[in-house]
Amino acid sequence: MIDGVAGAVHRREETGITNTLLWVTDSNPADLSNREDAASKKIGIAPPPGGTIFRVIEFAPEKEIKADYATRLRIFQGIGLAPEGESREKPRDPAMHRTRTVDYAVILAGEIDMLLDDSEVHLKAGDVVVQRGTNHAWVNRGDAPCQVAFILIDAKE
Repeated sequence: MIDGVAGAVHRREETGITNTLLWVTDSNPADLSNREDAASKKIGIAPPPGGTIFRVIEFAPEKEIKADYATRLRIFQGIGLAPEGESREKPRDPAMHRTRTVDYAVILAGEIDMLLDDSEVHLKAGDVVVQRGTNHAWVNRGDAPCQVAFILIDAKE
């Protein structure tokens, strides 16, 4: 039905992130009768209630990001990304956040570190993470961009 280059691509130089929105559903079960491009919806970080989001994010190497910690923290909080609990006051990374979702993350290319409140995990192409509503951030400490496919599924506490 749709065969072409993704149209919903957003780049933020200050954060080093390119976000490509591929699909959004707003119900479960999903409505298969809709003929519109579901990536054309205006959507925030989290999926709609009862829905899903499918996106690919490219993370630039950390050393290429020009904005300082305070600027990046303000940007991430401005788009609704913020940590909860003890991390709220002084997150270990400005992108530290928690969403009420189950996230499937597939590392497509490059390497990245997933920061958690008390640990971190180094991931490389082919690795898969199932994230279940914990505080986390993604940091590319390597020399090349890292691409990650994310499927976020609305969840309850």
